[in-house]
Amino acid sequence: MKHKRGPLRAGLVAAGISILAGAALAGSEPVKFPTLPKGYLPPGSLDAARVVPPAPSDGDPRDQVDRQVFQSTRALKDSERWKLATRDVDMMPSGMMSAFSCAVGVKMTPQNAPKLNAVMLRVLGDSMVANESAKHHFKRLRPFQVAQGEICQPTAQVAGSFDYPSGHTVWGWSWALVLAELAPDRATEILSRGRAYGQSRAVCGAHNASAVEAGGMVAAATNATLHGSAEFRADMDAARAELASLRQSGEKPPACEAEAALIAQSAY
Repeated sequence: MKHKRGPLRAGLVAAGISILAGAALAGSEPVKFPTLPKGYLPPGSLDAARVVPPAPSDGDPRDQVDRQVFQSTRALKDSERWKLATRDVDMMPSGMMSAFSCAVGVKMTPQNAPKLNAVMLRVLGDSMVANESAKHHFKRLRPFQVAQGEICQPTAQVAGSFDYPSGHTVWGWSWALVLAELAPDRATEILSRGRAYGQSRAVCGAHNASAVEAGGMVAAATNATLHGSAEFRADMDAARAELASLRQSGEKPPACEAEAALIAQSAY
């Protein structure tokens, strides 16, 4: 089938940046997003639609892989990997810090790491501006809108926004890249968790595999561009000191061995 050209939806709203969920119009409880402050970058700093490859076209090799991944990962329903993908739907700061606590080696919360939380919200402000622009450029349908199959969250929560690139993946990789810089001795664990967070979107069935790959590119491109900002670098220094102190005195997260084993292999 041909990809439908859905109406352009405002994914970001002025006065801070507020990500909208399609569920608000569909009558379902929307996924909760934090309100994002103004980022570090001037408007137009990054054209993500030119950074990522063009979205796959109907029937081309990348599209065929997307269909195969969607169908094969439906078999993961109710598995431990499916449960992780369901937990990874949470994009609030508390959920993101919980998702990466094992990888960093300390229990992180917005309360015990406020400087980290503040820098991440601004980073996400930049990365999501870039990503929403690319989504509206490509207007690609999500996999469950092309083929039948259950997903790990209510379809109404995501049916009103586009597939490519994956915003959740941008979110996860943005956290991973910042944390790996702040705690380089844990970079392998952190980046592995970032990869798994993105793959959770394909396991969930909410995004195509190509959208997950493209989301990682948007996060990496934004992160690289951010290093040109002196304000970003100063805030990173403050967050680095805060995280170092927390790692010395903070609580260790539980059940990390099980999570590490679960994400050690690719989900598809």
